[in-house]
Amino acid sequence: MKFCHILTLLSLATISLAALDGSRYLWYRQPAIEWEKGSLPIGNGRMGGTIYGSLDEVITINEDTIWSGPFQDRTPANGLEALPRARELLLNGNITAGGDFILDQMNAPESAKDERQFSYFGNLNIAFGHLDGIENYVRWLDTKAGNSGASYTYGDAYYTREYIASFPADILAARFRTTELGGLSLNASIFRTENTLENVASIEDGIAILTYRGSSGQPAEQGPILFSGQVRFVATGASIATSESTVIIEGATTVDLFIDIETNYRYPDPKELDAEINGKLAEAVDSGYDAVRDGALADSTALLERASINIGKSPNGLADLPTDERVRNARTRRDDVELTTLAWNLGRHMLVSSSRNTKAEIDFPTNLQGVWNNATTAPWGGKYTININTEMNYWPSMTTNLLETQEPLFDLMKLARPRGAQMARDLYGCEGTMYHHNLDVWADTAPTDHWRSASMWPMGAAWLVQHMIEHYRFTGDRQFLNETVYPYLVDVARFFECYTFEWEGWRITGPSLSPENSFIVPDDMASAGAGEPMDINIAMDDQLMRDLFRALLDAADELGVSDLNADVVKAREFITRIRPTQIGSLGQILEWRSEYAESEEGHRHFSHVYGLHPGSEFSPLNNETLARAAGISVDRRRDAGGGSTGWSRMWMINLYARLFRGDDAWDAAQAWFEKFMTEGLWNTDDGATFQIDGNMGFTSGITELFLQSHAGVLHILPALPNAISTGWVKGLTARGNFVVDIEWECGSFKSANVTSNMGADLTLRVENGTGILVDDKAYETTIHTRKGSQYKIIPIVPK
Repeated sequence: MKFCHILTLLSLATISLAALDGSRYLWYRQPAIEWEKGSLPIGNGRMGGTIYGSLDEVITINEDTIWSGPFQDRTPANGLEALPRARELLLNGNITAGGDFILDQMNAPESAKDERQFSYFGNLNIAFGHLDGIENYVRWLDTKAGNSGASYTYGDAYYTREYIASFPADILAARFRTTELGGLSLNASIFRTENTLENVASIEDGIAILTYRGSSGQPAEQGPILFSGQVRFVATGASIATSESTVIIEGATTVDLFIDIETNYRYPDPKELDAEINGKLAEAVDSGYDAVRDGALADSTALLERASINIGKSPNGLADLPTDERVRNARTRRDDVELTTLAWNLGRHMLVSSSRNTKAEIDFPTNLQGVWNNATTAPWGGKYTININTEMNYWPSMTTNLLETQEPLFDLMKLARPRGAQMARDLYGCEGTMYHHNLDVWADTAPTDHWRSASMWPMGAAWLVQHMIEHYRFTGDRQFLNETVYPYLVDVARFFECYTFEWEGWRITGPSLSPENSFIVPDDMASAGAGEPMDINIAMDDQLMRDLFRALLDAADELGVSDLNADVVKAREFITRIRPTQIGSLGQILEWRSEYAESEEGHRHFSHVYGLHPGSEFSPLNNETLARAAGISVDRRRDAGGGSTGWSRMWMINLYARLFRGDDAWDAAQAWFEKFMTEGLWNTDDGATFQIDGNMGFTSGITELFLQSHAGVLHILPALPNAISTGWVKGLTARGNFVVDIEWECGSFKSANVTSNMGADLTLRVENGTGILVDDKAYETTIHTRKGSQYKIIPIVPK
């Protein structure tokens, strides 16, 4: 029986290696050396783990409420009093003086300039004693199931490791096995660089336990974030011992690990916190690894298998190579199309792994690094940066059939709403709610970072609330619209009805800015020639306000709110007072109130064409003039070196897809592989430093090539690139709660199936107006669909 068991393990391992589909699996022939260049991410939304696959294993563990400290009231003391003077300076052309004044008086002082920052729990280090003589090494990540693993031979034995993140059990878990009876030994410990309160190893009822307690570092009276975690080791038949903070296991054949981390953010009572850990881990141990694994994979697979793409096979066996070799190839060649599919799948895996809705009162959305970080302070603070990055994280949730992953974003917005109301009153003297360009785990809405070109941007709520109304447009959830979306829209609208002021007959914003960009102060203003970001009447602000007030009116109409309702009356009047989009002398969308020269023509942000994507105002199907101007703007920015970060390049893909320029979108996607992607397919800022937004933006942008629904029509193959002439997609989602499968061949539409989940009206467009049959009848006008019905679409073949 033992011999048979060994053969079975070896057989399964061989099958697994042979089945590593290059469009589904990341895999490697060596361990990761650097965290961001090769470790593999797993997560259950609340907790994350990154797996090195080292011979002496390193698992970096995160929990989404381990941040750098308690809430801070960073409201600028003199901000409200300073507002009139700030506007006066900008209106009079004293741009630099105005910027100096605003930074000094309307921002938190330098000593309190930063919000709290995302941190980490620590590293679980596991030494196996296998440092030499390793053969047949493979490690992998399954983007369609969410698990990861490694395997190798050492001596005459075969060793396997598997790692899972269970959403149902709310824990991380792992299994280590060998084919040699009693041939597995290990030493395990937890390490963190600072603020350790307790780090011990113990044994209870034959189970080895590592317990670690840490702090965000403040004195107890300041209310630091306290966190506690346990790793429980089940090694039946093995020798188990401890030495201070190390678990020692010898003579095992199988070792199972179960991991949970909790904090006083959710469990202020220490007894309740400990009980939560004990309860989850005791239940997992009692259930056993196999049951936990089965539940975890069933859950994640149910989400990840909803949608798939197949855009062709890579030539010459490229997709059969290890992922790091494929990435190196992609730096100089563009024919590994299955690498695009793999990156698309990875973006969805990372979203599912870092953003899930639980029974907790507050779940947190994916931050700048998802739910993964290997330092006490993440790059850029690992915050929720809401002037593009957080929004980009959720673009694929809507179009790739993962709508429930967006719900933690609404939890953060629920937390931010009262904080934003307080900020609106204290800093602007207004009712309603608002927030600036970042939020943290406490939903701190104050201006942050003391950054001249980013901090004074009062538009965060106006952008994030678009995700609420879009969630409704995709789901048709009227209860959500009535109880959550509409009241939030009204609250944000009330702020802008108060905050904006009259200028040349329009209601405009100010002080504000076009995120992170700046202009050259013109000759007729003070400090001419200086590069400055702050002004009045920013183009993006106008676009966001139009979307906000249109959404409010649409929601009111859908809910049957009276036309005489005060909020509806105000919204209908206000929207007519927003300044129309201005077009410059080069035919471009103007980014500021006047045609200022740009400090950096190739800037990474595309804020002034928000109305193209993610908005719909500049869609070619809605306004050809504005679409043409938006296209000129995107081209100018690209040609001057724009798309200079990973996420910026991903925004570019989405923008070109919305312009129906599939080849330009595909070029932007391939440029991402050439510069911005690590060997682990993680997006980076500029070839280094992980930022998850680009991974999500990539998945969104590729999806937009095949299906769009923002312009009032379900548009099939709106931007198909020449490089992927044959393929199919399944399970994509469209507004109106439609699920869409599409097939194309030789560059032309072949067929589609549209399933109506709520019986919404269906208006169709295929390619650039291809004639179609729907259920064998010529399509002429909008179809009143039946809930649960499927509609077969094929092209009309000329006789």
